[in-house]
Amino acid sequence: MNRLLTVAAAMVLASVSVGASAMSHGGAMSDKEKAEKLEACKKMDPMKADEKMKAECKKLEEMSGKKMEEKK
Repeated sequence: MNRLLTVAAAMVLASVSVGASAMSHGGAMSDKEKAEKLEACKKMDPMKADEKMKAECKKLEEMSGKKMEEKK
């Protein structure tokens, strides 16, 4: 009985860790998606864009700026 509980606990922990790993990497954008989003940000009209879009564009620009600094 003790072994059965140990095996069951190990299986639960393994499935939880795999699930957590999948969730943490599920929403990451690829480089192509980032480039497309950055292009859309450059083309947007700041007067017509909502606050969410402005915040996303600002975040993308900061991230791309940091990558450029790291490459130098």
